[in-house]
Amino acid sequence: MKARVLFGVIGFIFVLLALYVLPPIVLGLAITALCVLAAYEVMHPTGLVKDRWMLRASMLAAAIYALGTCVPLFAVPSGLLLHVVALFLLVALFACLLRRHDSVHANEVMAGFFGGLILPYFLLSLWRIFAMEGGQFLVLLPLVAAWGSDTCALFAGMAFGKHKLAPVVSPKKTVEGAIGGVVGATALMMLVVFLMNRYAGLDIHYAGAAVMGAAGAVIGQIGDLSFSIIKRQTGIKDYGHIFPGHGGVLDRFDSVIFVAPVIELVLRVLGPTV
Repeated sequence: MKARVLFGVIGFIFVLLALYVLPPIVLGLAITALCVLAAYEVMHPTGLVKDRWMLRASMLAAAIYALGTCVPLFAVPSGLLLHVVALFLLVALFACLLRRHDSVHANEVMAGFFGGLILPYFLLSLWRIFAMEGGQFLVLLPLVAAWGSDTCALFAGMAFGKHKLAPVVSPKKTVEGAIGGVVGATALMMLVVFLMNRYAGLDIHYAGAAVMGAAGAVIGQIGDLSFSIIKRQTGIKDYGHIFPGHGGVLDRFDSVIFVAPVIELVLRVLGPTV
């Protein structure tokens, strides 16, 4: 517990430094590292991708895509970058399948494509939000929705939980906790938006904030349960140990991977002043 709390404090300080003190390249490299580690965790510890060349190709694709998105030195037009990386990964994975079809299965191609491209694409929503006007504040919204929902669900479940939400996948989660997570995340999002509007010069409409809070909480809980299913079906307890007391990237960012694209979509459809 002490390691968990200590690392949480250190992580919070790092986020503040990366957003408001250090040059943007630090945040870009940090998100790139998250993308590569997430790709590795969903493929290797789970055993979903056993072939080492497929694993390397997928991790390389994740690194290229993240660097090309986050680091100005490597930046290229986003549409072209996505096209090139997707094509590279498609050819590389199927080349491995054709070369080793007697020992490599087609489902490894699917897992490699998911880990090398889909996961990084959704994690990179954090950077795309950061690149918006006022993004150094807006990028906090996915974290508020995801982690705020998780925290509120925990306390609501402890206080009122009676009916199991997904007893096989996650025995401790309850329906009451899930509802508390949605309500709490929505209220927390409204509070954060109020503070941003008042002290950061933003103009985020409260209706949009409520949508982001509620929708983010619901989809974040789906993300949490989804990655829990993968762990249960592949027989692992944690995806990794990179975060002391928290596990791996996917253990800590499972809900964020689902929530960040939702927040990005709302901001892009309704504008940064939602």
